Amino acid sequence: MKVGLIGLGNMGLPMAENLLKNGYELVVYNRTKSKCHDLTTKGAIIANTPAEAARQTNIVLTILSDDTALENVVFGEEGILAGLQPGGIHVSISTISVYLAKKLTVDHENASQHFISSTVLGRPEAAAAAALRFIVAGPEEARKKVKPILQSLGQDVFIVGEQGYLSNVAKLGNNFLLVSMLESLSEILVMVEKHGVEPKQFLEIINSLFASPVYNTYGKMMTNEQFDPAGFKLKLGLKDVNLMIDAANEVSTLLPIANLAQSHYSYAIEKGWGDLDWSAIMKVLKEIN
Repeated sequence: MKVGLIGLGNMGLPMAENLLKNGYELVVYNRTKSKCHDLTTKGAIIANTPAEAARQTNIVLTILSDDTALENVVFGEEGILAGLQPGGIHVSISTISVYLAKKLTVDHENASQHFISSTVLGRPEAAAAAALRFIVAGPEEARKKVKPILQSLGQDVFIVGEQGYLSNVAKLGNNFLLVSMLESLSEILVMVEKHGVEPKQFLEIINSLFASPVYNTYGKMMTNEQFDPAGFKLKLGLKDVNLMIDAANEVSTLLPIANLAQSHYSYAIEKGWGDLDWSAIMKVLKEIN
């Protein structure tokens, strides 16, 4: 079975490698072609345009950083919309706005194509281990075709509805909880350290109660100040927080914690920390306290 994949960043590259390991014929496109070369030695084919990747496979996955990056590969004469045949499937794994997910659903439907939103939970190390979790929404017929592909890349596939944007709502909700955790953990680590409690010891205490791999992973990064290289960049964290606030505003809901995190991430970017891991919000709390 042929599958197209567009976007070979920290997440896309290990996903591409796992597709090849699972026997898929893979066609890849990346704006920087040099990132494709190692994959060709493993059997991947390089497409010259997103349209070419879509045309050769008729099922194309995109994993890109934001709305603008996705729009650049979907629209236009060389975009996915132009390349997919009737019945073709575009699977967006990116964290994008609810607005764009709704637009892509309509645009693909108008072209007799299918749009599936399959947002992903997990950092690059989970992608490499094929241990990702996918939140999937879109037409049932297309979901059934895509599900085996996703199962080869992860350990869980959650179906949340027929409309693609529902996946993006659920993903933003998940990331809101992560942002809330990063904010609150940063605040309290700064406080206990000022009182003289060793942050690493405090982390052991809270992990004995919460037993959370999320607290454990990010807590260690914070206490060791291991923010580079980034698994998920702080500037992308701000992008996601902005999307959360936009989604909340659309349904007249308040997210006060998101507003607080927005101010802290904005401060971090002003300080030049945008390419650090988003757990570097800890640096902000240390500086302003």
